[in-house]
Amino acid sequence: MTTVTEYSDHIVIDRHAQDVLFRQARTANAFTSEPVTDEQVQALYDLVKWAPTSFNQQPLRVVLVRSAEARERLGTMMIDNNRAKTLAAPLTAILAADTEFHRHLPTQFPVFPQAKDVLFGDPTVREESALLNATLQIAYFIIGVRALGLAAGPMSGFDSAAVTKEFFPDGTARALVVVNLGRPADGARWDRLDRLGYEQVFTTA
Repeated sequence: MTTVTEYSDHIVIDRHAQDVLFRQARTANAFTSEPVTDEQVQALYDLVKWAPTSFNQQPLRVVLVRSAEARERLGTMMIDNNRAKTLAAPLTAILAADTEFHRHLPTQFPVFPQAKDVLFGDPTVREESALLNATLQIAYFIIGVRALGLAAGPMSGFDSAAVTKEFFPDGTARALVVVNLGRPADGARWDRLDRLGYEQVFTTA
């Protein structure tokens, strides 16, 4: 069982948990045949729903592609090698940004329910905010997958307009990422590539 280490008034997860979430985690390109259940997906959402978003707008919308028919339709919209990976994965999720998220602000941000119209009445402003905040939620989604002992294979190589039209037909959402989910197969993860050094990323003002 993962333990926590307490430092003064902070609680820090142990190194093993950090490894699972960050250092040892990899994008998976192939998976075992073990299914990903609805209960696992619900447990995933119970974790990642706490991601911070501006004005608690929560624009992320997810379509779970389970049926063979839907998977075949999605496969025709994937690019090159992503097609075979998607057809073979135990579960595929299409992650999108809802550009009409402001409809929920009166209940999700009750301290300032007027934000729906005052801040997000402009469709251009609303779309920009939806894309930014859904992307933040997508990052949490991937970390949540890892926390449950699964692996994620996020992909941007697909026809976004076609996927949006096919799987979000009401026109209020925009597909951003397709993510394959499951238990990683042997040899399905590439070696860790290098990362930029601290000095290359951080400056102090």
